[in-house]
Amino acid sequence: MKVGRYKDALLRKRSEIIDAGGGNKPIQTTEGTSSRQGDLADQATGNNEVHIQLRLKQTDAKILQAIEEALVRVEEGTYGVCRDCGEPVAAARLKAIPWTRVCISCKEKQSSP
Repeated sequence: MKVGRYKDALLRKRSEIIDAGGGNKPIQTTEGTSSRQGDLADQATGNNEVHIQLRLKQTDAKILQAIEEALVRVEEGTYGVCRDCGEPVAAARLKAIPWTRVCISCKEKQSSP
C-alpha cells in the first residue's frame, strides 16, 4: 500500500478545513445588526442558520480529530489496518475516506441495529 498518497490526501483535507475556518471562526449572527428584530419567521430563519453553522463546525472538528489520528497511524505504521478486526481496510474505502478507522464490514456492523 502506498501510504504517501493517503498522507497527502489527509494533509490536503486538513488544510481545507483549517483554511475554511476549521471551527475557529466566530459564528455570524444577524442579532443586533439592525434596529428591527424582524418578524418571527426572520428570527426563526436566523436561529436555524446559526444552528446549521454550529453543526458544521462540530463536524469539521470531528473530521480534523480523525485526520490527526490517521496521521499518527501513518507515522506508527498502522494506517490502513482496521481498528476493530485488524484486517486491511480496502483501498477504495481509504480513497473515499482517508481518515477512516475501520473497514467497511466493521462499519456496517456498527451501523446495523
